[in-house]
Amino acid sequence: MDEEVSIINSNTRNEKIKNFLVQNKNKLIILVLTILIILAGAYSFDKYKTNKKKEISNKFNLTTLEYSENIRNITAVKLIEIIKEKDSTYSPLSLYFIIDNKIISDQNEINSYFDILIDKTKIDLEIKNLVIYKKALFNADTASESDLLNILNPIINSESVWKAHSLYLIGEYFYSKNEKQKSKE
Repeated sequence: MDEEVSIINSNTRNEKIKNFLVQNKNKLIILVLTILIILAGAYSFDKYKTNKKKEISNKFNLTTLEYSENIRNITAVKLIEIIKEKDSTYSPLSLYFIIDNKIISDQNEINSYFDILIDKTKIDLEIKNLVIYKKALFNADTASESDLLNILNPIINSESVWKAHSLYLIGEYFYSKNEKQKSKE
């Protein structure tokens, strides 16, 4: 008797599953297709981002390898394009290459590129603080006291690893201006 009841229960269960699948066939097909489309879209987007990163990498490497004094303006244009791409790796490297090789001499223009990196580029917080610190270093010779403090303020008011360096930079700034009391503070 128990065998007959279990066979009937099994047949009933199978019939219920079959009826569910028949009644919801369109919904299940749409669900499977939606999942496949989402997976294909995610894969395509990841592939696009990877290719974009490789493209920027190749552009940066080619530009820096071909750099010479003769093509200074072309190099500047290419590196500025990379900065405007807002890539977390190659945008900062492009700006540093411009500064190290003195490709652009206009301080306001360089500061605008620092601002792109700081405000518009998605970079890690400590890397962002490093960029802020480098902006302060770049401006330390010509900036006023309030400008330098405004630049370094986000680092000074945080627990960043660059806080001690920023405070030291401010101390050195005051010392160079013969304001020894402020330097000590």
